[in-house]
Amino acid sequence: MVTPSWLRPGGNGGSELILHIQPGASKSEWAGPHGDALKLRIQAPPVDGAANAAVLAFVATRLGLAGRELKLLRGDKTRRKTVWLPLTVEEVTKKL
Repeated sequence: MVTPSWLRPGGNGGSELILHIQPGASKSEWAGPHGDALKLRIQAPPVDGAANAAVLAFVATRLGLAGRELKLLRGDKTRRKTVWLPLTVEEVTKKL
């Protein structure tokens, strides 16, 4: 199995998901690869952390996790974000 460039092993047996965020979209959805990241369109505007919260909620829902299980590692104020997931790379690949 080939691992996509936007998914890599992370600490504590989890994995890291590299995302490129497009806030203020008409609907929240995966938009496919964007360089070495996975593009995610989010309805929430990039104001007061709303987009960050929406990103974590969207990813958690799609992977069957609780939002509190995910951690935003990098990208608090940028479009490029790294999210830690409590799943292995193989588990994430199967769920996506």
